[in-house]
Amino acid sequence: MKRAQRPEGYWHIVLRQFRRNRVAIAGLVVVLLLFIIAAFADFIASDKPLVMKYRNQVYFPVLKDYAAWLGVARWETQFQNVSFKDFVASNFDKRDWAQFPPIRYSPNEVSLTSVLRPPSAQHLLGTDDVGRDIASRVVHGSRVSLSVGFVAVSIYVLIGLFIGALAGYYGGIVDMIASRMIEIMLTIPTFFLIITVVAFLPPSILNIMIVIGITNWPTVARLTRGEFLKTKSLEYVVAAKALGASDVRTIFRHILPNTIAPVFVAATFGVASAILIESTLSFLGFGVPPSKASWGSILSNARQLLPSGWWLTVFPGLAIFLTVTSYNIVGEGLRDAADPRLKES
Repeated sequence: MKRAQRPEGYWHIVLRQFRRNRVAIAGLVVVLLLFIIAAFADFIASDKPLVMKYRNQVYFPVLKDYAAWLGVARWETQFQNVSFKDFVASNFDKRDWAQFPPIRYSPNEVSLTSVLRPPSAQHLLGTDDVGRDIASRVVHGSRVSLSVGFVAVSIYVLIGLFIGALAGYYGGIVDMIASRMIEIMLTIPTFFLIITVVAFLPPSILNIMIVIGITNWPTVARLTRGEFLKTKSLEYVVAAKALGASDVRTIFRHILPNTIAPVFVAATFGVASAILIESTLSFLGFGVPPSKASWGSILSNARQLLPSGWWLTVFPGLAIFLTVTSYNIVGEGLRDAADPRLKES
């Protein structure tokens, strides 16, 4: 006699529906590729070799640079404050060798002999007005954009979940105060509020993350509040309370896992929005410090160099467009897959 199959869970249904959406899967692949590029930017674009052999010793300069930055290792005296390309050219003999990344330039490496060069075999995406390689800056700029997106969204998702859960679960005066806070925040143009706050702060990636995070929580709070109001009166929640479950257990064990899907969808769209905000702030001069490569700062620098430096706008603009579009496609795929009607199927 065959055993009865267990009913398919909600998240399994969501995953199955998402897999059927080929466009969403393509967007997810692009997002994962962008994440890999950001995580391994120094292995793709750097003025340091990935591996080299010098005087019968094998070195891994890129990895050593990470270790030195973390404070767990120190550079050998002969490699401190040196240009590896010059070092290789002047000190290597026939027995020595070095393997550089595909892009042999750091994002802030200046070359006055390669000023404002169009795309070529030497500089794949051209150079800017001080000779910095645009391909390297676009690759390393992905780190800034994606990190701002993820951290800022994490901040406002946590704030929104906390406020929305309290408002929806307890109701009464708590709900009234939280609802008024949400309404007040939603009446203020978010971008202008961000510009106003950032204008009084020193340029910093961390400041941008925090400001975006603390100004965008109302959307998540409103979603969470609505889901809690709808879910807290369901039979399984009432039964949990009747069995003596505490408020904390009821919220985190019984309600939140079943109301989190819309928040995930909002968070996906939020990453795209945060990347756009960071790029716009950097374009306007309110973003990351000049020493940091970001897509918005490349575009800002290009304003004074058009139309001759067309590549300074095309390639970072394409990076922003591809990233934001991919996240929006993934968000739409999740929204369609997480349709509450699937729970009834």
